[in-house]
Amino acid sequence: MGHSYGGAVITEAGTDPNVAALVYIAAFAPDSGESVNTLIANPPPDAPVPPILPPQDGFLFLDREKFAASFAGDLPVAQAEFMADSQVPWGVGALSGSITEPGWRVKPSWYLVATEDRMIPPPAQRAMSERAGSSVVEARGSHSIYLSQPAAVAALIEQAASAVAMPT
Repeated sequence: MGHSYGGAVITEAGTDPNVAALVYIAAFAPDSGESVNTLIANPPPDAPVPPILPPQDGFLFLDREKFAASFAGDLPVAQAEFMADSQVPWGVGALSGSITEPGWRVKPSWYLVATEDRMIPPPAQRAMSERAGSSVVEARGSHSIYLSQPAAVAALIEQAASAVAMPT
């Protein structure tokens, strides 16, 4: 299971024989030769712009003042503020890592589209999930849907696990 950038990670790791399926939660699902940078290079004119601050020492953060609206708009204010304050920086270089062979080409995949996401636009999520041939579920929620709609996330993971479970 991967959320956001974690979708690129599971896409690359998904070809491993120990991986039975992939579950994307409001995540990037790149194809061969694509990276997160490739996927975010040309957003539609009406797409929200994530409040990513200029890199500092090769790392990125989201603007604390705009964090809640962009990343956690459906969470209580105190929780969104805590998340903004406790961000872990992510390396600029990670965005350019391109996929060699996407796991979704050889493994079944499921995708949860967060319909109120302001980090990865829902139309982009739908396009990536369709291209990957994923079983898709949509739920109303922000990019932090794993916190605001945990039952929807858990249900999709359970659905994927049940579909690929090995008989005992």
